[in-house]
Amino acid sequence: MTRSVPREADFDRAPDLLDGATNLTLTTRDCDLAYWLTAVAQGTLLGRAETGHAVAAATPDFMREDGPLREALILELGWRSVAEDRAARALSYFVVEAPGVPELEFFATQVLDEARHAMVFRNHLVELGVPAERLHETVAELSADYTAEVLAPIEEFVVRTVRDEGDFAGAVAAFTIVVEGVLAPAAELSERKWDRLDPAAGEIARGAGIDEIRHLTVGSSIVREHLLRDPGYRSRALEIVTEGRGIWDEVPVLKYVLRRENLFQEGMREHAGLLDGYEVFPGRKLLETGATERYDIAERWTDEMAEARLRYMGLPEAAAILTATAR
Repeated sequence: MTRSVPREADFDRAPDLLDGATNLTLTTRDCDLAYWLTAVAQGTLLGRAETGHAVAAATPDFMREDGPLREALILELGWRSVAEDRAARALSYFVVEAPGVPELEFFATQVLDEARHAMVFRNHLVELGVPAERLHETVAELSADYTAEVLAPIEEFVVRTVRDEGDFAGAVAAFTIVVEGVLAPAAELSERKWDRLDPAAGEIARGAGIDEIRHLTVGSSIVREHLLRDPGYRSRALEIVTEGRGIWDEVPVLKYVLRRENLFQEGMREHAGLLDGYEVFPGRKLLETGATERYDIAERWTDEMAEARLRYMGLPEAAAILTATAR
């Protein structure tokens, strides 16, 4: 019997990332390998597996012309492709250290999800006019500093926790709150920013966001269930989350975000007609936002989502710490 595609995996019916990641409850038992092969491979990705977007979601010609808007999207996709690539590599240790089959199957699918995200982000650079024969070289060049200053410290923390310390639950908490939790809201903003300017990029971000809902909710449930079985682990979990967010607060992400968003600011003004009346969120028109405001929006979403996930995990103390230290 063919499974129907559940709402959270349906490209058209799934909630947005913030709503889904804050309010849905999914576990490894819900999202096993059979779920991924049906709901994701034959649901979310139907008609979008290779490029991340439907054929009808075209990239406008102006997005292939040199200018600040194209440069902003190239930076965004290049940085995100490397982040997803490194996430896939780090998550391979979660597969190795998985305590049971449900965890093994789920993280095997997440490795594939992250590798697919990296692929579609890279492939869209070619759709923007980056020569295919120089694609990997171009990504490496434009992301070298971002990788060294932002991604590497976070990756080292997560890998050390799972591989060197053998703390599977702690690594899941770190990945869910620090990696997925702080990068996901920026991804949600990406979908809203590019929806009209580059429908293909908007759909790519939408598909990745649907996957992130699953990653965030299942990761949270793993930590929650571990704490229910072992309440004494609470102090270690708090230590992991606090250290991880401390690392995130130390990396110079702001300078990279503002570099990209200032380019976007300049570029969107050149195409203001496409954005006339378009609201990036209810009551706020995208054209009226500035680079710093968009960064602040993503940061606020990060803290709201982290607080909701931590309370669900059973770590309200960590939620309070993050709220008190939110920048």
